[in-house]
Amino acid sequence: MSAASEPDHGHQSRSATNDRPASVSNSRWPTWPDYLRALTLQDYNTRIVVIGTTLLGAAAGVIGTFAYLRKRAMVGDALSHSTLPGIAVAFLITESKSLGALLLGAAVSGALGVFCVIGLGRFRRIKVDAAIGIVLSVFFGMGMVLMTIIQKMQTGNQAGLDRFIYGKSAGMILSDALLIGAAAVGVALGSVLFFKEFRLVCFDADFGASLGRSPLVIDALMMTLVVVTTVVGLQAVGLILVVALLIIPAASARFWTDNLRRMTVLAALFGAVSCWIGATFSALVSNVPTGAVIVVCAGFVFFLSMLFAPLRGLAAELFRQATLRRRIAYQNLMRAMAEREEQDGTGAASTFNELLLKRSWTASTLKSLLRRGQRLQEVAKLSFDRYALTRPGRLKADRVLRNHRLWEAYLIRHADIAPSHVDRDADMIEHILSPELVRELESTLSAGGEIPPSPHGEVVRQP
Repeated sequence: MSAASEPDHGHQSRSATNDRPASVSNSRWPTWPDYLRALTLQDYNTRIVVIGTTLLGAAAGVIGTFAYLRKRAMVGDALSHSTLPGIAVAFLITESKSLGALLLGAAVSGALGVFCVIGLGRFRRIKVDAAIGIVLSVFFGMGMVLMTIIQKMQTGNQAGLDRFIYGKSAGMILSDALLIGAAAVGVALGSVLFFKEFRLVCFDADFGASLGRSPLVIDALMMTLVVVTTVVGLQAVGLILVVALLIIPAASARFWTDNLRRMTVLAALFGAVSCWIGATFSALVSNVPTGAVIVVCAGFVFFLSMLFAPLRGLAAELFRQATLRRRIAYQNLMRAMAEREEQDGTGAASTFNELLLKRSWTASTLKSLLRRGQRLQEVAKLSFDRYALTRPGRLKADRVLRNHRLWEAYLIRHADIAPSHVDRDADMIEHILSPELVRELESTLSAGGEIPPSPHGEVVRQP
């Protein structure tokens, strides 16, 4: 492989003197002055690469949001791999490394690949994942064959077309950054202009069609913007990794919000930050491929979002589940004590062992629940192991018991569930009954404000 065709190894790999921060050596770890120079973009090549890749990341985040929600993320992968034969054909025709001609060939070839994916799925009844696999492998195979032919040509050995496979952002010049900037602005404007249309096809394409908006046309507009972003990103991260910029920032933003506008902004921000950090890091550490570092940074952002995002993050989900389990367990305690009063009269106490046998909870869990009831002043400890409801606790316990009975009555009457089995089914849903659903149950069952009688034959407490 010629030197020109080697994968990107960071901004320091270029031989021009303005390609690296002056204080950075290829043989030592960067110092604080090196960090300062890189972060403040004092070096020309670092400035060009960081700004260019950051704009690319923002554009990919914006259009990637719609592609992700439209479930076209893997179409982007087929698209990026489909650009390779176009690049090779453009070089064979022009016999030059003209960036404009190569990118035009990539755009035409990529658009043809997307058309093939859509056409195979629509007209030949082939599933989308199979169509993507077919187009991706066939186009990439054609590209590799053409690249092999080019490498055997005298001019081809010096072409360095492999940079479009692996990416070579260190070779980015001012005109490349300007091209990426113009494409980013175009993608952002296109996304704003067609925001409503993109939202329609992402969430309800059939409803959009009923309004006279053709999903096929809107899909074509969306994929055009994806093609533009992919083609201009080939130089920065390569056709193998450019799909990561389309998918990962959008997938990361999805953990943070359900609002499409906020998700689009967050995806642009995550894409830009990933590219900025990746490009800066590769400027500081020698022999590190910029495109790969950018993708790793995007993956790190995704990992943090998946763990710590407050809306859909794993930590938040575990916390919500734990809170719900604890709330359900406490409501079960309230119901158990209310049922005891229902049998033995208001103010009847329950012993610890009686409550322990009511549920499958452990002794430590029951102790914790009773302590919580005492803290909330809803449970009173009468003696060593006897507990009773306080007045506020009785009001809450009666409400829990009433919801349980209403749901039992509804299941018996409308779901034809036997009274002997309805307790377990009601127990699974009673804890998430909203006030609106309770009112609907009351209306359906013509229930008053009292607690419905137990379908299992227990004595109903008299007021």
